[in-house]
Amino acid sequence: MLPIATALTVLDFAAMAVFAATGALAAARRKQDLIAFGVFAAVTGVGGGTLRDLLIGAPVFWVARPVYLAVCLTTAAVLWLTARPGWRLSALLWLDSVGTAAYAVVGTAKALDHATPALPAICMGVLTASFSGIVRDVLAGEPSVLLRKEIYITAALAGSATYVALTALHAPYPVAGPVAFAVAFGLRACALRFGWRLPGPPQWRDETD
Repeated sequence: MLPIATALTVLDFAAMAVFAATGALAAARRKQDLIAFGVFAAVTGVGGGTLRDLLIGAPVFWVARPVYLAVCLTTAAVLWLTARPGWRLSALLWLDSVGTAAYAVVGTAKALDHATPALPAICMGVLTASFSGIVRDVLAGEPSVLLRKEIYITAALAGSATYVALTALHAPYPVAGPVAFAVAFGLRACALRFGWRLPGPPQWRDETD
């Protein structure tokens, strides 16, 4: 069984590669060149983790370990070679859902590891999971994923809160991590598949969308 630190590192790399792929796909949808692919992938891949590290006072992860940037740029190069015009927004959304769920766990776990209290740790998980997608959409000139009506931040919040709750109950990481990931991804997947959304203010419910 992998030690917790090793398991978190593996999940961190996987989440970052997935988010980098969504950045490269956003560049592909805009028919950008190789350099733009690299910029989109790098900024999307490390954006959420950078904000998290700055807020919790940790060394920014990719500055100390440039291999993170190398993974982002490699992902960009692969997608630049393989991307096809027919690739649609749905592919980006599903990859984003995987990355969101994974980063919700990684962000929360790292915050807890730096002695962050439970509630701020949940916030760090949500920020880690959502900020990269926000930056990607701004760069691509796309409507922000936050403005989509399906559940998005709530999925990251559910995953982060699940991880904090399970660790408070002394569940080992091989249990807490996958369960929290499954909660976040499952909720986001159902939102995409079935159009799940949270209700708006009561006074607006009678208005048409």
